[in-house]
Amino acid sequence: MSKKERRVFSTLLLLVGIFGVTANASAMHIMEGYLPPTYCVAWGVLCIPFLVLGFRTLNKQVKESRKSMTMIAMAGAFIFVISSLKIPSVTGSCSHMTGTGLGAILFGPAAVSVLGIIVLLFQAILLAHGGLSSLGANTFSMAIAGPIVSWLIYKGLKKAGVNKKVTIFLAAAIGDLFTYCVTSVQLAMAYPSAQGGFAASLAKFLGIFATTQIPLAIIEGILTVIVIIALESFAQRELKLIHFAD
Repeated sequence: MSKKERRVFSTLLLLVGIFGVTANASAMHIMEGYLPPTYCVAWGVLCIPFLVLGFRTLNKQVKESRKSMTMIAMAGAFIFVISSLKIPSVTGSCSHMTGTGLGAILFGPAAVSVLGIIVLLFQAILLAHGGLSSLGANTFSMAIAGPIVSWLIYKGLKKAGVNKKVTIFLAAAIGDLFTYCVTSVQLAMAYPSAQGGFAASLAKFLGIFATTQIPLAIIEGILTVIVIIALESFAQRELKLIHFAD
């Protein structure tokens, strides 16, 4: 990648960082120690087959073209920076953009599961954002469930002939929202309401998340479209290496 292209990527990540840095960092994904141990283990085990498939997918991609590592690293950096925004929301959790829609569109959901767990691990250790005990639950919601929905929407709308920018926007935005639907399910399962049980607790969590997550999802959709436009303008060769431009 040329110096000019690297400057474009750096500028994009800086702009994303402006959206992604807030003064209040008291909240997390699902924070350390918040989920009961059995749930931590169960969500972690559920992630294993997706991660195995993800490692195989990335390994295959790199074997086909080592130069694709640039795009893989860019997608990982995008996830790390954009998901660092922390707006306190439900007790024990928070609202933030995920950034995984971009990776799902470029590489598919399997690869994003690996990028996502790496990002979550670094955030838990370095930024106290999330936790090691809740790593499995956070990985499933942000790095597996959300990207799968983003990829399905992107492929479906692309096949239907919908405008490309609209397709990318909807894929990223809805994938972001679905991440928080899954997080709400996780929290409701762990802490059902004394009156109304799981359903009442789920409705409460979804309602609280919606107030912050809907505008964040819209912002993420717009940012993802901007990044794709920049890539198509300055990194056509790299996009062809990962078969995105096919």
